[in-house]
Amino acid sequence: MARRQQEKSRQTGDELLAAATELFGTKGFAATSVNDITERAGYAKGSFYRHFKSKDELFLRIVADKLADYRMRRDRQITAARSLDDVYAIIWDFLESIVQDKGWSASFLEFTIHASRNPDLCAELNNGVYRLSNDIFAGMVRPFLPEGYPPEKLGAFNTALFEGFLIHNLLGTGTLDTADIRQAALNLAKSFIAAPKEHS
Repeated sequence: MARRQQEKSRQTGDELLAAATELFGTKGFAATSVNDITERAGYAKGSFYRHFKSKDELFLRIVADKLADYRMRRDRQITAARSLDDVYAIIWDFLESIVQDKGWSASFLEFTIHASRNPDLCAELNNGVYRLSNDIFAGMVRPFLPEGYPPEKLGAFNTALFEGFLIHNLLGTGTLDTADIRQAALNLAKSFIAAPKEHS
């Protein structure tokens, strides 16, 4: 009986996550209410709060799940990497998939701005579980960097460049494409590594 209840609870949580992911992708973060999510999933509002404290927590869970999936795919690919070029190709393949999913990327940027106005939420979003830089990126590039060069610096730079490109792409300016930004990210990383004292 207890196992059946656990399975039912897990199913409810999964269906709420699926409904929220779809709605955030089509309507955006701010325009999607808890009521929208529960209606789409076919549950009462109370079911939402038995699984999540808030819409913010739910969104962070979706981000964590997406990055967990990325880590699994990355771990399979990274063993074949033999250079910084290889690592950047793996990273930007993933980032390009985010760019192509315009609904989700727009929601993520919207949530980032939302989080920036709440110090606690901002600190939570900066946790490595939800970010593409810092320890996630550092672990990938560390084997290919000179001793003493902080890989977190490249991670932060890569993320900043990507998020800037994401805004550029969502605005539809059309001046740059992903091939441009991929090559620029790699070239700039190599220039930073070649002159670490100037960028410490």
